Amino acid sequence: MSDVIALIFDFDDTLAPDSTSGFLDSLGVDTQQFWTKRVDPLLAQDWDPVPAYLHEMIALSREGQHGAITQEKLQQWGKSLPLHAGVQSLFSRLRVQVRQAHPQVQLEFYLISSGIGDVVRYTSIAHEFTGIWASEFVFDQNGAITFPKRIVSFTDKTRYLFQIQKGIVGPAFVGKPFEVNRKVAEDRLRVPFDQMVFVGDGYTDIPCFSLIRSSGGFAFGVWDPKHRDKRSRAWGFIEDGRVSNLNQARYDADAELYQWLEEALTSLAARVALKARLYRG
Repeated sequence: MSDVIALIFDFDDTLAPDSTSGFLDSLGVDTQQFWTKRVDPLLAQDWDPVPAYLHEMIALSREGQHGAITQEKLQQWGKSLPLHAGVQSLFSRLRVQVRQAHPQVQLEFYLISSGIGDVVRYTSIAHEFTGIWASEFVFDQNGAITFPKRIVSFTDKTRYLFQIQKGIVGPAFVGKPFEVNRKVAEDRLRVPFDQMVFVGDGYTDIPCFSLIRSSGGFAFGVWDPKHRDKRSRAWGFIEDGRVSNLNQARYDADAELYQWLEEALTSLAARVALKARLYRG
């Protein structure tokens, strides 16, 4: 019987403005041209969106017009990139609310992103997450990006939900990609899907939305309030029944999204506490 609940986030446009566009912009790259002139033509050739943008970042780095894209530059950008309103204090507020309502229930945070690991792992909130999974680069002897080491896209994201579910998290499982296929008895799952909440904004999040919501958890769609054009895309998640709710990506204590997250987590915690009492008889 698990007493753990998990709040799982996407990153770009969910907790922060698009970090890849922000990074490229910081190098002096015309980001609109990057996506429309370099990435979109690959999508028209049936490329998956995530390897397409990683491929073009490598090509851009090799061309040298804006300097090599290095691990150090990615990490420095992660340290300085802006976050959405309220994100910095979001985690401590939610921990306090769950602890006060049901002190026997443990709340954990996870991040599953199609963005770049060397960016998200260096943000000011990285320490809040029990596990972080994102797309990764290989670097050459000068620290420049040369090849994708990991691609996180669409159903790839659900793989990491299964890792959270089975407790396949942390240093002990580094270099053991097939552990996710290990069968675990239902009563030994570390975080069942119905004890998860997922928050995301984009098409790559749809498989996670569907899996968690159909399993009894909660899925929240968000849209960046600075980019109202993305709201119509997010509205499609509501129309298709993918998410439980849709809100602006604001996390202040008085923001509607924060209120929904607090309600969802305390509700899950109450459910877990009740299960534990019934289990003990």
